[in-house]
Amino acid sequence: MSKVTFPRMGESWRTFKMLLEDLGNEVVVPPRPSKKTLDLGVRHSPEFACFPLKILTGTYLETIEMGADTIVTSGGMGPCRAGEYAMLHHKILKDLGHDMKMIVFELPRYYPFNFIKNVWTLNKSRVCIRGIISRIKRAWRKLQALDNAEKLSHVVRPREINRGATTRVYHKILDWIDQAYTTEQIIEAEAAALEAMRNIPQDHTREVLKVGIIGEIYVLLEPASNLEMEETLGNLGVEVERSMFLTGWTRDNTWTETTQGMTVKEAAAPYLPELIGGHGRDSIGNTILFAKRGFDGMVQLAPFTCIPEIVARTILPRVSRDYDIPILTFFLDEQTGKAGMSTRLEAFTELMRRKKLLLKKKNVAQKNIYIA
Repeated sequence: MSKVTFPRMGESWRTFKMLLEDLGNEVVVPPRPSKKTLDLGVRHSPEFACFPLKILTGTYLETIEMGADTIVTSGGMGPCRAGEYAMLHHKILKDLGHDMKMIVFELPRYYPFNFIKNVWTLNKSRVCIRGIISRIKRAWRKLQALDNAEKLSHVVRPREINRGATTRVYHKILDWIDQAYTTEQIIEAEAAALEAMRNIPQDHTREVLKVGIIGEIYVLLEPASNLEMEETLGNLGVEVERSMFLTGWTRDNTWTETTQGMTVKEAAAPYLPELIGGHGRDSIGNTILFAKRGFDGMVQLAPFTCIPEIVARTILPRVSRDYDIPILTFFLDEQTGKAGMSTRLEAFTELMRRKKLLLKKKNVAQKNIYIA
């Protein structure tokens, strides 16, 4: 029997593992990206390849050591190199003596027959169509539970009384969701997980900043690639809201675009009306939507040499001026260090606090003048 692996993006691996095993595959779970992963990827990838490609090269080499012989991954469309990752990875691995089978899922919204063909290829147990649909629905429900738990952790962490409590509880509840199998069990595990998170001692009177995080999908979803950016901000008293979760991305690229996806495009249109590949246009549109909701700042995460995010970066200063919202950009590669990132985040957080305080004093002064 073939041994199947896939890219690791946050906690979604728990869903993919369950679904692939449900279809009769032996799964090799990709390890969390580490220094070893990155060293392997940098050594065997083109020098100016973007950061996610290097991490995935290292991930695949590690899973090959664990016995994997088949890779399931995604494609892409538009002027972005991500759509060529699978082909390039296959060539790199073949040059290294590993003739891996690549199963590439293109966007179902545009290539439905590719999706059907690949699902049938992975259906080793020859489950009937109704059974396949049932298994996909169950996996989707688990992915929703994982995303909902992560979203709540971003709200609770900046308000926690005991530093680190949210992270400890979050890691525990991930196992609860992971161990749930039936839809009913997944729903029960999610409810218990969210309740455990809400029961963490919190200071609800604490004034926290709100920051939106935008950027390229891989560095947004994989904490190892962004050096636990969201956890770092949470510990600084910042509630973060990420522009993208895997459930939202999947909805927008499966059968039809959601209202949320269309709203982002409409918001970006005055600044960037055309598709430039990747998530560049989304970064512009989401920044505007976050600003309109009163967020205190934005953080853009992008792989070094990522053209769509570089284009977005050149436009964001104008958006920042027009909507009076500060924006901090990180271009990530193998040279990025956590200490330097933390220092920049601390300074950015302090600037946002001062801006908010000055605005509050100005409003109070204007109110006093009006009363007088």
